[in-house]
Amino acid sequence: MPSYIDIAVNLLGSALEPDIATIVEAAAEQGVSPLIVIGSNLTESAAAIKLCQQYPNQLYCTAGVHPHHASEWQPASKQVQTELCQAPQVVAIGECGLDYNRDFSPRPAQRQAFIAQLELAIAQQKPVLMHERDAHEDFIAILREYRPQLTGALLHCFTGTHSQMEAYIDLDLHLGITGWVCDERRGQELAALVPYIPQNRILIETDSPYLLPRSMRPKPKSSKNKPEYLPYIAEYIANLRGENADEFAKHCYENSLAFFNLSRDNG
Repeated sequence: MPSYIDIAVNLLGSALEPDIATIVEAAAEQGVSPLIVIGSNLTESAAAIKLCQQYPNQLYCTAGVHPHHASEWQPASKQVQTELCQAPQVVAIGECGLDYNRDFSPRPAQRQAFIAQLELAIAQQKPVLMHERDAHEDFIAILREYRPQLTGALLHCFTGTHSQMEAYIDLDLHLGITGWVCDERRGQELAALVPYIPQNRILIETDSPYLLPRSMRPKPKSSKNKPEYLPYIAEYIANLRGENADEFAKHCYENSLAFFNLSRDNG
């Protein structure tokens, strides 16, 4: 059975939280282990570290402030985040970036928090896991300035255009692809782009509990997406790319180990 790493799971602060033990076990039974737990603000990031300590080698996490929470960024936030990043369970800074679709935080605050976290990622020599929605121009302008010093940069849940994809690849970004690609209504443009992402730049994720693949048959009883569905998403993407599913899964697994600096022993 192929091995998979789900690079973005919202285990905390979501519909998955009451069933964590079951979800981790069910994913591992499908070869999906470890899971990368997303920290979307500093409180959640601290909770994610504690959770990962309960599941050694099965859970790792990010520590960061999502653009939705950017208005919470304070002068002391960088020090708090720096301390969180000392935990061995933290494998990336994030989720950070810009979201001009919802504007839950003012755009200047989003840009300030994003820049601060890119600087932190450089100082800590950790990769960064990023979010961008309807903010491509500002996002890439900021990222261009910091990218040369970053050890790695991942745009998770990529759903952009062909030209945006090319701009991100030119900046040597990794792109995370979700079950959005399985949506016959919204995912058609992404499905057309997936074959053009370089083999060494593509990562796969569920972003669970969101983005349940609409094409799954039989359809799951619950609308909650789960990490155990990642092999289905991987096979779907492999077919779009005209690749053998097991070979594609292997490449994504190797890419994930390298990006998050995990070894097979702790991955």
